[in-house]
Amino acid sequence: MLEVIISALLPIIITLMIGFFAGWRGEFTANQASTLNKMVLRYALPMTLFSGILSLPKTQILSSGSAAIILLLAMAGGYLITLGIGYFVCQRPVNESALLALSVSAPAVPFVGITVLGHLFGTASTILVSICSLMMNLVQVPVTIFLLSAYSPKKNTDKIATDSSFFSHIRHAFTEPIVIAPILALICVSLSIPFPETLKSSLMLLGKATGGVALFSSGIILFSRKVILSKTVASLVLSKNIIIPTAVWVLASINKTPPLIIEQTTITMAIPSAAITTMLAIRYQLMEQDMASTLFFSTILSIISMGGFILLTAI
Repeated sequence: MLEVIISALLPIIITLMIGFFAGWRGEFTANQASTLNKMVLRYALPMTLFSGILSLPKTQILSSGSAAIILLLAMAGGYLITLGIGYFVCQRPVNESALLALSVSAPAVPFVGITVLGHLFGTASTILVSICSLMMNLVQVPVTIFLLSAYSPKKNTDKIATDSSFFSHIRHAFTEPIVIAPILALICVSLSIPFPETLKSSLMLLGKATGGVALFSSGIILFSRKVILSKTVASLVLSKNIIIPTAVWVLASINKTPPLIIEQTTITMAIPSAAITTMLAIRYQLMEQDMASTLFFSTILSIISMGGFILLTAI
């Protein structure tokens, strides 16, 4: 079991360290890392999801319904609960509460998930990544942007050409390749539309770069942000890395979910916080240091927490 954990997590450690080292040497900046992220999200990852889903048997896709329901409930429930706690209990403004909610409930599946889930679950990981990506891009991010736009001070929103309509963000999400690719692939598989094997493998040439490039750019971003360890940051990291995946494991176990589904969903939700939260914090000039610090500590400490959940779910 120790060998499995090391094999799954060692690539993350090494690639993050290489990116961190490149940032330390001044060879790459945060802006250049953002360009690499854009390449991953708009080209490499959509190709991975598209070709990966097309490679799955229809029966395997249909049998992933339980995992999809658990992940959707975990991400939606984690978002709403954190939003409520931030606003009603901690007396935070709505816009800050929205950022807190996104940082806790959105796992970095396009970055860390490709490497870890791919190693543990093979081609089945494509469905897990697709589910979380769709949930983030169609629900969580549009809701967060809407709340940030509607409740941010006018001095901030004046600097950002942002349509505050919730449905405008939904429409925009449907133009993103990371949303279009898995939906098209699912339609092709459902309708048994043939897809040339040579074209499918051609898409994977760039798709195979997804995990490495994403982790490398994450290492650069982690170096470029000045981090702090405050009560807010510690609470967010504890919630994202421990509380959310533990809740998924407990509730799924109580409902007598098949062990493989428990393992897949628990480890998926144990993936660290997504970088999109830090990007939005910078864009709206809100809680920038807190979100960057949460990204840093959540990513670094996930090497320990994910290892623990891999061991827990394998027992």
